[in-house]
Amino acid sequence: MKKTLIKSYAKINLSLNVLKKEKDGFHKIESIVSFLNFYDEIYIQQINKKKHIVKFIGPFSKNLNKKNTISKLLDILDKKIVLKKKYKIQVKKNIPQQSGLGGGSMNAAFLLNYFLKKKIIQLSKKEIFNICNQIGSDVFLGLDRKNLILFNKKSIKKYNVKMALFALLVKPKVGCSTKEIYKRFKFFSKNRIKISSKVFKIQFLKYAKNDLEIPAFKLYPILGKIKIFLSNINKVKFVRMTGSGSVIVAYFSNKKSAINGLKLIKKKFKNHWSIVSKTI
Repeated sequence: MKKTLIKSYAKINLSLNVLKKEKDGFHKIESIVSFLNFYDEIYIQQINKKKHIVKFIGPFSKNLNKKNTISKLLDILDKKIVLKKKYKIQVKKNIPQQSGLGGGSMNAAFLLNYFLKKKIIQLSKKEIFNICNQIGSDVFLGLDRKNLILFNKKSIKKYNVKMALFALLVKPKVGCSTKEIYKRFKFFSKNRIKISSKVFKIQFLKYAKNDLEIPAFKLYPILGKIKIFLSNINKVKFVRMTGSGSVIVAYFSNKKSAINGLKLIKKKFKNHWSIVSKTI
């Protein structure tokens, strides 16, 4: 059968407040979330086999063939006996691992969304959320690729707004451990995100923050150096780490300024991964 391309877009946290530690050991957070026009390429094809075939290629595919979110999702759907056919799935990994861009989580989210939209599977909202939660706490954020505010592990508010921000992404060779960063987190935020589309405007975002930067920069000092450098680039609006890192993002209102920043980064940090993208 014919191959179909599913674009698995990168997720970014424009802000992230850590409010408290829950009884289950996890942290309660609030976050302003968007997506970039930068994605992993998932090619899916129905096959006449007894088992699914899942393969990863591309610059960031190392060690993913053994344990990954795609295989986990397929295993869950098979056990629920809702996926009647078998599929060959090849994923070109363009999104770096341990970057804070939600690459693995979004792979599962966009594939699940494909199965649902094509009516290959039928599930209730509760079943969909439970499946997402089994794979990863942020998987459900990618089911509808809209700008949103995350209030806790179960509550989101979606907005049909377009920011048209150009993003310069920089990642050092180091990858951040979310577990280690939260382990070192000490000071909880008193700030709360307003339930309004206005939070997606630059005037608000430049005063927002990511609480995880403090422990992340202590654990990985290079991240702080990158942020300082990006903050001094001409016409940058604001600079912020996404998620628990290790990608630092500089935001611009026009492409020319972002491209200029990219040239400066490539000159200053020659061994770092860097690209320019745009918010969707």
